Amino acid sequence: MALDTITIKYLTDELNTLICDARIEKVYQPENDEIMLSLKSLKGTFKLVISANASHPRIHLTSTQKQNPDKAPLFCMLLRKHLQGGRIIGINQIDNERIIRIDIDSYDELGDKTTKHLFCEIMGRHSNIILTRSDLGVIDSIKHIDFSVSSVRQILPGLTYQTPPPQNKTPILSFDTGSIDLTKQGQLPDKAIMNSVSGISPLLARELVYRAIGKNNIDCSELDNLQREKISCELNSILSYPLKPCIIYDVKSNKSIDFSPYDICQYGDLAYEKYFNNINSMLDEFYKNRDSAERMKQKSTDLIHILNTSIERVSKKLALLKKTVKDAEKKDEYKIKGDLLSTNIYKIQNGDSSVTLENYYDEALGEITITLNPMLSPSQNVQRYYKLYQKAKTAEIEAAKQLENAMSDLDYLESTLVLTQNAQSESDLNEIRLELGELGYMKKRLQNKKQKQKAISKPHHYISSDGFDIYVGKNNTQNDTLTLRFANSQDMWFHTKKIHGSHTIIKLGVNKEIPPSTIKEAAGLAAYYSKARESSNVPVDYTQIKNVKKPNGAKPGMVIYDYYNTVYVTPSVGELEKLN
Repeated sequence: MALDTITIKYLTDELNTLICDARIEKVYQPENDEIMLSLKSLKGTFKLVISANASHPRIHLTSTQKQNPDKAPLFCMLLRKHLQGGRIIGINQIDNERIIRIDIDSYDELGDKTTKHLFCEIMGRHSNIILTRSDLGVIDSIKHIDFSVSSVRQILPGLTYQTPPPQNKTPILSFDTGSIDLTKQGQLPDKAIMNSVSGISPLLARELVYRAIGKNNIDCSELDNLQREKISCELNSILSYPLKPCIIYDVKSNKSIDFSPYDICQYGDLAYEKYFNNINSMLDEFYKNRDSAERMKQKSTDLIHILNTSIERVSKKLALLKKTVKDAEKKDEYKIKGDLLSTNIYKIQNGDSSVTLENYYDEALGEITITLNPMLSPSQNVQRYYKLYQKAKTAEIEAAKQLENAMSDLDYLESTLVLTQNAQSESDLNEIRLELGELGYMKKRLQNKKQKQKAISKPHHYISSDGFDIYVGKNNTQNDTLTLRFANSQDMWFHTKKIHGSHTIIKLGVNKEIPPSTIKEAAGLAAYYSKARESSNVPVDYTQIKNVKKPNGAKPGMVIYDYYNTVYVTPSVGELEKLN
């Protein structure tokens, strides 16, 4: 869900309490549409993230650390020039809408004190971050909006900042119950509220209807006057609800559904809530995984396209090779016909299109009709069948070799696709790009020594509930290093059974006895970092490292193993977070 007006009201109050009077120490721009302010005040140090991402626009304090680009973007440099070293003197919600204005006192090049305004517009695909002078003259924005984008409102350097045009609705924070029509046929009450009131989320619209009449899937025309009055009263009293910031999770999948500043009752037993002490920590938790997944999806698009194209190409090659092997099964038939024709060549006349002969290869000595090429002589027809036999025999041998290589290629590509989809940082993706470039699946990128050193990342590291170190590879090259170099022969190795995924290692250290709980936790990590992340009862094989071997010439990450046990687990984000 996007931030609505009510949540922003509480968020603004929190931010004023926590970071008003804070000094801006650093300004970063980790994403094209996102900035991060490092703040310091008497109450501590904070990181404020402001995002104009079309899918997840937001502003809140965060504990998440993001990797910054090597070269700061122009907008980041401009913010550093105008805001770094400045002091936040106020944070306000503008016009009861999804706009927050941060007022900042700073000093210009001449040492004169000036006030700048940083507007954070949280409006879906129209979201923006805009820096203005005290007179609202636009200095710059993270997204430039000209006439080609909007004929109503332009955001460009030099123009005067204007708030977005008002909707033809009543703001929820100044609501008048007389403006809502709850009688229209074919419309649900929550939709009627959304059509009349601005700044309220679909979740809260459904919630207040549910609290009023115990359900929200009823047509407005079916409501009686008492029900309509209850809904209006509930809408009027929404700001008096006790503040209970929470994230709603689906019971079956444990995935986050939505967040709310209030307790949510409408889902019943289908969902559960996780409560937070404040709005900021709720938003940080909600967007931490969701925004990261969305960003990684965008950044891995080219890799996924290359891998899918390569998988499709190899799959077609496999189909052709399998057909070649199947066709080669006729080779013995060609030889038999060649032998029969050679033995009975005196029975063949020039110009014959076929000949029927006794098949002495058949125990019953049945007859066989052999097709001939009338343009060839009898001896040439004999040689033709021997050539077909030799060709099929050679094709079978070569196709068998290529079939094995193609299946290995397909296995590698599918494994790499899973690792790409599970990647958690841009450096993880860059290592996969480097690996694919080395193997010739994509064009190599020129890298200097500094970039190559930066590209080398470490595997995921977890500590089990019993204190054992567990490591999980992020890419195929890292899987090889983890399994074949890092681990000792007695360490325990895990991998999903016949399912593509990461290699997982338990380092034994001094303690050689692994408790069942640690075995289950390591298996859960192997299942989570695999293609079966969304599945249940995932089979995971585990064995000692000494039983894991890499065949000669095998691609990165490809191994074979024996003397293993299998455990069945259901991967869970909640269980994974306990091991961090």
